[in-house]
Amino acid sequence: MANGFLIAITFVFVLFCSSAFGTRMYSSWNETNSLVADSNADGICKLMVEPQGYTCEEHKVTTKDGYVLSLQRIPLGGSGGEKGNRVPVLLQHGLLMDSITWLLSPPDQSLALVLADNGFDVWLVSSRGTKYSRGHISLKPEDEAFWDWTWDELAAYDLPATVQYVHDQTGEKLHYVGHSLGTLMAMAAFSKGEVVSMLRSAALLSPVAYVGEITSPLGRTAAENFLAEALKWLGLHEFSPKGDAVTKLLKKICAEPGIDCTNLLNSFTGKNCCLKPSIVDVFLDHEPQPSSTKNMIHIAQMIREGTIQMYDYKDPEENKRRYGQPTPPLYDMASIPKDVPLFLSHGGADSLSDVNDMKHLLQTLKDHDPNKIEVQFQEDYAHADFVMGTNARQVVYEPLMAFFKRY
Repeated sequence: MANGFLIAITFVFVLFCSSAFGTRMYSSWNETNSLVADSNADGICKLMVEPQGYTCEEHKVTTKDGYVLSLQRIPLGGSGGEKGNRVPVLLQHGLLMDSITWLLSPPDQSLALVLADNGFDVWLVSSRGTKYSRGHISLKPEDEAFWDWTWDELAAYDLPATVQYVHDQTGEKLHYVGHSLGTLMAMAAFSKGEVVSMLRSAALLSPVAYVGEITSPLGRTAAENFLAEALKWLGLHEFSPKGDAVTKLLKKICAEPGIDCTNLLNSFTGKNCCLKPSIVDVFLDHEPQPSSTKNMIHIAQMIREGTIQMYDYKDPEENKRRYGQPTPPLYDMASIPKDVPLFLSHGGADSLSDVNDMKHLLQTLKDHDPNKIEVQFQEDYAHADFVMGTNARQVVYEPLMAFFKRY
């Protein structure tokens, strides 16, 4: 218990102090441009996919508001084969992660590679602001304006741009897989009728929509104590919970005898049933990734208020200027087209996608075509089990692929 508490406290310090006190140095504009330019040579394909024996292509897509996003395509399984007749699947990660989310486990357990081995044309995307998606047509990451976005923009710009790109590249409608914030982006877009015409179906893993009931002690404490707002007040627009010094510190702590660093994840996500302690070391090699402080404030607003609405500027005049009304518009989950095939998988131990919040979401979706919605509940699963669990292939991915093959 003491060790778990120590790790939790250390992680809180890392999360809320590293940005403020400079443990992560910002890249210069030249370094950032170099990173984007070199990502074909030193990107996720070379780092995570090709060493496992899979073909991988690096792609770029530019959103309507100017952000340059990194995508990877895994067009074949590990045994090779022909590219033709493969249905595309787009995988969208969650908060403070990037597309490496889908590649952290061994090849027979990582969803991206499992899908490729089962005949799908797999596409991965990293959201704006993460390591491989820090480009913009005119802004630099050091610019305040570069970080002036929340998941509103991820739903309105990033998701449509990537879905359209995959659709255009393949000439096919695609399946979608989202985890955590990747599910919120999708449902927000679907509720406005966006991208659904290009989709075959959507799988939502550990769905996040209503979050007023989350039980994550660190997540709720951060929201209720306005910690993200404090960072913005300090002038910190990039929310960056990781740096080299921090990673080395956490790895050193995790290497100590008797310390199980899965507690680091459990302190946020709920008690994950099925993670190997060694996965945390892999996790820390690549994650967590930056987001915008404004995005963290938006999520905190949702936790405090229990609603799904656009970012609240806390100024009726500013809201009116932005939205044409003094309060932010709501996202109506009941407006998701009732014939969109949905696969929702959630866990009983998940403290971010809480069971009570899921009940609220499912009640909102009660009029969905019953033949087009499948809900899976895994009693012992928490938030990270869905992407890193040792048995996730058997528990979640096999049913997910069976669902896809119906559409």
